[in-house]
Amino acid sequence: MAYTHVAHDCVIGDNVILANCVNMAGHVTVEEFVGIGGLVPIHQFVKIGRYSFIAGGCKVPKDIPPYILALGEPIRYGGLNVIGLRRRGFSPEVLNLIKKAYRFIFQSKLLLNEALLKIENELQPIAEIQNILTFFRSCERGVIRKT
Repeated sequence: MAYTHVAHDCVIGDNVILANCVNMAGHVTVEEFVGIGGLVPIHQFVKIGRYSFIAGGCKVPKDIPPYILALGEPIRYGGLNVIGLRRRGFSPEVLNLIKKAYRFIFQSKLLLNEALLKIENELQPIAEIQNILTFFRSCERGVIRKT
């Protein structure tokens, strides 16, 4: 949309929606089916996971995990992007598994590495769960947390 800036060396996946005045610094990676609201600045080297949605007006200094809503100031985990995921045909069973994974990460008192091991050991190894594990293990800037 109008006044959107995509700086050098950014990678944007398919079916991404960037609203007005989204400003990406260099080396940002946006995976497929992401929605980003208006007036969102994104710090360099940030990675935004697939099927996530970032609310308008949020500053994005850290990585945004896949399948979630990111909102607030400071930006934080706001639950699953349920509406977007349902629109894309995700089944209730898959949504339930994704929700369980994020409960381990954002709502338990486990350290991140412990939560990832628990997800790996206790949840079905479907593609979405594997994507979450891969995303968290490959983050370099740090990930938003629930505050």
